[in-house]
Amino acid sequence: MGKERCVEMASKIENPFSMRFVLPEQRALYLQMKEDDKLVSMPIVEQDELESLNYVICDSARADYAITVTWWKQVKGNLGTICTMWGVVKWIDQNGRRIKLVTDEDSQWISMDHITAVKAD
Repeated sequence: MGKERCVEMASKIENPFSMRFVLPEQRALYLQMKEDDKLVSMPIVEQDELESLNYVICDSARADYAITVTWWKQVKGNLGTICTMWGVVKWIDQNGRRIKLVTDEDSQWISMDHITAVKAD
């Protein structure tokens, strides 16, 4: 019986919403803290990898084929999330250092400085 009570208390500590009364502000703060735990710093891409990424991006734009682009998106300070999108590069903005990736339903401008991976599909 004592062991069961210990397990029950541990689960209440891990999930504070198992208690009866939680203020909305407390719940929002807890959920925000959980989201912040998922944030990562921007991955470092080596120069030779950058050259390879740029080649695939330019080739996608020239030959009109789909690629999968992965990039880092800043959320809070030096932390952000990793995003992935599949599509065709329709525009390369050299001055703005960004690309326009287009799918059948959507389009997205992506900063070339934040791209971490590109895969030809």
